[in-house]
Amino acid sequence: QVQLVESGGGLVQPGGSLRLSCAASGSITFYAMGWDRQAPGKQRELVATITTGGSTNYVDSVKGRFTVSRDNAKNTVFLQMNSLKPEDTAVYYCNAKHGTMGAWGQGTQVTVSS
Repeated sequence: QVQLVESGGGLVQPGGSLRLSCAASGSITFYAMGWDRQAPGKQRELVATITTGGSTNYVDSVKGRFTVSRDNAKNTVFLQMNSLKPEDTAVYYCNAKHGTMGAWGQGTQVTVSS
């Protein structure tokens, strides 16, 4: 089972952009990958997913602003976040799923504030 490490979070002004990265300890070729987030006092929600074939899906609130991508050769998944809003503030977690197996990273904080 892979281990995941997120990076790229930080403080950004509304309307700004961030690119999150998720580095896996091994091959992600056969894993469906995704990003969750959890804001203070709120339930964790699935933000974006990308299948082994590269098909993507997004929660409605980020459609048109976020883009998930994967580089299997580098065992890395990305989340490009544009036009960020204060309500995007959360800890973002990378996840990997294969059958009944799943793995999550430790999370990276994204704060959108002026």
